[in-house]
Amino acid sequence: MTSLDRWVRADGKRPVTVAGRAASSTNRRTWSSHAAVCESTAGDGMGVMLGGGLGCYDLDGCLIDGHLTDEARRIIDTITAPILFTEVSVSGRGLHIFTAEPESKAAQGAWGGHYSFGRFIRTTGIRFTG
Repeated sequence: MTSLDRWVRADGKRPVTVAGRAASSTNRRTWSSHAAVCESTAGDGMGVMLGGGLGCYDLDGCLIDGHLTDEARRIIDTITAPILFTEVSVSGRGLHIFTAEPESKAAQGAWGGHYSFGRFIRTTGIRFTG
């Protein structure tokens, strides 16, 4: 994932460029390399733009005391795309499961959503291995 030039800084839940201007999930000219984003001090964090083969299952409220809920395990078991990285979300109560997959329409449920195009996901880099 870090080799993709799909990275931006974050200001809260809003994507911004390394210079601190608004970034767009559909305008790659506002994106940067992972290294450039790590060097920037704009905003208060970082994130990645989905698409171009990168998708994400955004599971809300699926961690209780650091352990997966049964519903989350069932959802994860249905993922057929190769999983690239799984991290704990900013809230500490959810997961981002990044996958290698073609672009498609978003799907949402009570558990969160599955996105693979035109979406910004704020990242933490906190690996989840459970």
